[in-house]
Amino acid sequence: MKTAFLFPGQGAQGVGMGKDLYEAFAAARVIFDQAEDIARLPLKKLCFEGPEDELSRTDVAQPAIFTVSAAALACLGNLLAPEKVAAMRPDFMAGLSLGEYTALYAADRIDFADALRLVTLRGAAMQKAAVAVPSGMVAVMGLDESKANELCQAAAQGEPLVAANFNAPGQVVVSGSAGACKRAEAMAKDFGASGAVALKVAGAFHSPLMSPAAEELRAALDAVTFRAPRGPAPRADRTAPADPSDGQEFASSGVQVIANVDAQAYACPGCIKGKLLAQLTGAVRWQQSMEGLLASGVEKFYEIGPGRVLAGLMRRIDRKAAVVSVNSRETLEKLAES
Repeated sequence: MKTAFLFPGQGAQGVGMGKDLYEAFAAARVIFDQAEDIARLPLKKLCFEGPEDELSRTDVAQPAIFTVSAAALACLGNLLAPEKVAAMRPDFMAGLSLGEYTALYAADRIDFADALRLVTLRGAAMQKAAVAVPSGMVAVMGLDESKANELCQAAAQGEPLVAANFNAPGQVVVSGSAGACKRAEAMAKDFGASGAVALKVAGAFHSPLMSPAAEELRAALDAVTFRAPRGPAPRADRTAPADPSDGQEFASSGVQVIANVDAQAYACPGCIKGKLLAQLTGAVRWQQSMEGLLASGVEKFYEIGPGRVLAGLMRRIDRKAAVVSVNSRETLEKLAES
């Protein structure tokens, strides 16, 4: 049976996330403590106590979600017996938007510190770009890609507006200037949509309005080395506290990471930077990515990180697909005992 690990993106955050992991497992404490030093943010306080409006800021939510996801992964690798780690080692990894960086880290394509620095810079750059131009995103229900593009063309009226997220059948998010988003929300039913809702986001993510953020990210990506797939290093003492590299115990030379922009596996380390840059200003093709994994024979999915957003999307893509959420002490202990 083929399996895949999935990692959530922005929007999965919630006050209290990761707290029970930090209190219960040394592996999570190591991740959180090191993450605070690297990101230079009070991540424990923000994740465990909030406030919610601050945790939901793009420049905070992205490093916070990455850290909680990495902590859950480290706990999983540290808690399971070696034979269970080997049995759970996935054939594919994928992450929604921000989660693509977590997938690359989990697949051992990039170090923990480099991944967190990139995510932190990415969040800050996206927040800055969002503040610079009044913009937003609108979730449109009931349209396919063709109709969504028609809606964008009609509502743009000379302003930026694009289909930015193809999350699940009948669920497309459009992204652009504030005026264009308002028109799209008002016009959606004229194009056959069953409804349209403005999202509570800082700005027009995955659109050309994120170009300034992409330029900032480009320089940071140029300074990072991405690796080809390689096998995990076995740990002799499984009772010892984990370090950030333990989350990569599930990596293997055969694991493939799926890129958001084209729903294809990365062919080589050299193409990772270009696809991550393209993702910032281009559409996230999550539905296509999941359909591709299902067609490749994946029967079991593990959503690793806060919330259950990806499990919800999968129910709309294929209700028969099995998704196990790994986001708490309880879910980890159940897996260890199974």
